[in-house]
Amino acid sequence: MLELAAIAMLATSPTSLEEVVVTARRREERLVDVAASVSRLTPSDLGRLDLTHHAESLNRVPGVLMQRGSGQESLLAIRSPVLTGAGACGAFLFLEDGFPLRPTGFCNVNELFETNTAQAAAVEVLRGPGSVVHGANAVHGVINVLTPSATELEGARISSVFGADEFKSLAFALGDGRQGIQGLVRHDGGFREDSKVTELKLNFLYDRELAGGQLRWRAAATRLDQDTAGFIRGFDSYRDTVLRRSNPNPEAFRDADSLRTSVVWTRSECEGCDDEVRAIFRHSSMTFLQHFLLGKPLEKNAQSSAAIGLARSRPFALEGWSWRAGLDAEWADTSLLEIQDGPTLEGSAFARAIRPAGRHYDYAVEVASIGANAAIEHRSDAWLWRAAIRADHIAYSYDNLMRDGNTAEDGTPCPGGCLYSRPADRDDRFSRLTPRVEVIRHLTERQHVYAVLAEGFRPPEITELYRLQRTQSVADLDAERMRSAELGWRFAFGDDSSPTLRGNLAVFSARKSDVILRDANGFNVIGGRTRHEGVEYELDWQALPRFRVGLGGTFARHRYDFSRAIEGGETITSGRDIDTAPRHLHRLALSAQPHERISIELDVRRVGAYFADAANSRKHPAQTVLGLRGRWQWSPDVALTLEIDNLTDRLLADRADFAQGDWRYFPARRRSAYLGVDWRAR
Repeated sequence: MLELAAIAMLATSPTSLEEVVVTARRREERLVDVAASVSRLTPSDLGRLDLTHHAESLNRVPGVLMQRGSGQESLLAIRSPVLTGAGACGAFLFLEDGFPLRPTGFCNVNELFETNTAQAAAVEVLRGPGSVVHGANAVHGVINVLTPSATELEGARISSVFGADEFKSLAFALGDGRQGIQGLVRHDGGFREDSKVTELKLNFLYDRELAGGQLRWRAAATRLDQDTAGFIRGFDSYRDTVLRRSNPNPEAFRDADSLRTSVVWTRSECEGCDDEVRAIFRHSSMTFLQHFLLGKPLEKNAQSSAAIGLARSRPFALEGWSWRAGLDAEWADTSLLEIQDGPTLEGSAFARAIRPAGRHYDYAVEVASIGANAAIEHRSDAWLWRAAIRADHIAYSYDNLMRDGNTAEDGTPCPGGCLYSRPADRDDRFSRLTPRVEVIRHLTERQHVYAVLAEGFRPPEITELYRLQRTQSVADLDAERMRSAELGWRFAFGDDSSPTLRGNLAVFSARKSDVILRDANGFNVIGGRTRHEGVEYELDWQALPRFRVGLGGTFARHRYDFSRAIEGGETITSGRDIDTAPRHLHRLALSAQPHERISIELDVRRVGAYFADAANSRKHPAQTVLGLRGRWQWSPDVALTLEIDNLTDRLLADRADFAQGDWRYFPARRRSAYLGVDWRAR
């Protein structure tokens, strides 16, 4: 019998009202009981979650824009502008099976490449501030990569893909229902000069019953070996068929490794009686050339960390009432080294003089954090009320491993002071209370509305506190905070067993304060404010038994709510759009199954125009890109797949901005085809 679920169409439809999600409160619950916008991407939707880059799947979600850089690099927006800078990654929480990929204060904007999204069971995206189980960094949204259960890996599976620019991948999975292993080897030759990428990913899974509960053990290892291509410069240079394939930084590279092992034990003694114990150990290291800086210094960073969490929920004696409480603790040992091999050769004489050779920064930071959360809930036939609060305390202990101040490594002063400033050893602490109030009204069995008031926060990243510039010796920073309100409606119409039309609509408004920025003096300071308002929609229409239409998108504005001169000679003015913040993001998916063995999808994605600078004086035009995907189930065990990206072969840019007096672009790949074979034995 053909596995029709495995050849289902690629359109990302609204998550079914009865589908179970886990990210909102770190436990399984029906979507109708979740007061948040959550999208769930699964292989049954997509054939595979991604082929060459995780942006392929995430850009299907309303309110999400992931701009690809070189290789596996990216910049992200979730109900936000595309964020850049040292603290950009701190506005989003990246999880694997509910565990943060990195410790607090040590994120990386590219860290999703440390997960195996191509073989994930699902990826869930929560838009807006996370719930009280998440803690720091769940400001604009949460991305949770979910590994398969061991039962999902029963049997053997091998798949291989070959395509444009010497792309090739080999994936395997093997399991016996209780334990399993899966892995991926992927190589992309790159369409630009000296931009090849090789990735290795492994996952180990083990599930069993233990002490009246369920035990899940997971281990993961990843390796990235990337030759990096830099921005191309000049207005509309991405339209130049020769220049777009060039690489002005052939010396650039990025090497990264990660290891994780985690265990989760859960027990449910009665309805509403749940216990959970979870723990994880993580290690990661990365070396890359900062080709985008004058002098092109090398950075090496690493972290080893561990975390543990406890949670319990119980019903009250009073009918319909229940409570949940949890405790989390984390420890991390982190380090960063920035070193420049030789003198700076680019820029003006002054710019070269203040960027000496040798070590610029060399420090270690110990991080310790503890968080507690509690929630109370009341359910009735038509209503669900929930109130929750979380308390977090985060401590950094910073140890400078070289000379304090802004001299060269050997103590030689630079004219006017060196660019790189190293604070003296110090300790910093941050505490925050974050409340959340939710209400859900079940209008009918198939219509539900919800409202939520929530707050998210992030402490300063370690690099924002201790990687200073010029004459700044102390960064007096506080945690960024965002308060958000959201109204949502979920619905399904049509036949009870198979709705013809289903979808959801959400309206949100948020205010962010104490935004960390670099001022006109090059100092890291707080005081920024931004505002974010928008409407998101997802619709899925089963127009005919073998034809489906999926539609999703966002109308939003992201604006500055303060005025100030900032680094680079730019001036922020209150009320203007934040740069790289498209007001429109839309997607249309037309899915057909002309034969029970054949599935086809045409995907149309449009990214609206956006300003490329804070002054709103330069705008990058809107772009529309088409993709085609197909799957032929040749036999019960073998399927052939075809994917064509940028079907119309347009000259597009994955990212555009205006900086240092010029336009900069990451050009997008032209039309590219990929052919795959998927074999499965049970």
